[in-house]
Amino acid sequence: MNHPLDSLVHVNLGKSVYAMLREALAAGRYQPNDRLRIRELALQLGTSVTPVRDAMLQLVQEEALVLRSPRDFRVPVLSVARYLEIRALRLELEGLGAFEAAQRIDDATLADLERLLQANEEAIARHDLPAALQCNQAFHLGLSQAAGMPTLKRFVDHLWMQTAPLIAAGYASFSPDMRVGHHHAIIAALRQRDGAAARRAIEQDILDGGTQMLAYVMRQERIHAGSPEQDKEAHDAEHTQD
Repeated sequence: MNHPLDSLVHVNLGKSVYAMLREALAAGRYQPNDRLRIRELALQLGTSVTPVRDAMLQLVQEEALVLRSPRDFRVPVLSVARYLEIRALRLELEGLGAFEAAQRIDDATLADLERLLQANEEAIARHDLPAALQCNQAFHLGLSQAAGMPTLKRFVDHLWMQTAPLIAAGYASFSPDMRVGHHHAIIAALRQRDGAAARRAIEQDILDGGTQMLAYVMRQERIHAGSPEQDKEAHDAEHTQD
């Protein structure tokens, strides 16, 4: 079985372990509740366990991973309440970013977003989910970048890292509109420099995709709530090698 990072190793040798793990999470190469094993990753990346552990601890600080025990790093399983909080923040922040981007965007940045949308559609057509997810995230972050508000972009990036595995879990079942349809509407609004329309389009994009993700979160919350199997899993992880 191929490891989720196999396809990244050779093309990312110049990147840090942190950057590689972050990219893997953003591309949906891990699913909610997946365990990341330090020694296994160190062996695959050809490094010692120390930089891997340090990178994973940094991702814990960013809430992209959770530390269930000293040896048990997991992709977060969001509660319904936590997911709804993140969605509400994304609506406000990305909505503001889209509005401001429409006022400030230049032709070169607009062309970059159009290329990302095209690349996303091409990745979907060839059933390359990781590439599609990376394009999707890059489009959202690029829109925030175009707003000229660096602090807002950092907040949006932080929220995306918490939800990227969840988006990946639901992306295959998204309708075409959920995947890229609203992005076309965003591009059209940016061309017209229509901030209100850009805000509406990004909000609809978040809400439509959120329907599938909320259903997934609700199922997972029912599965994991008070599960004795999960308690045993955590105990076993504590007493095995990284």
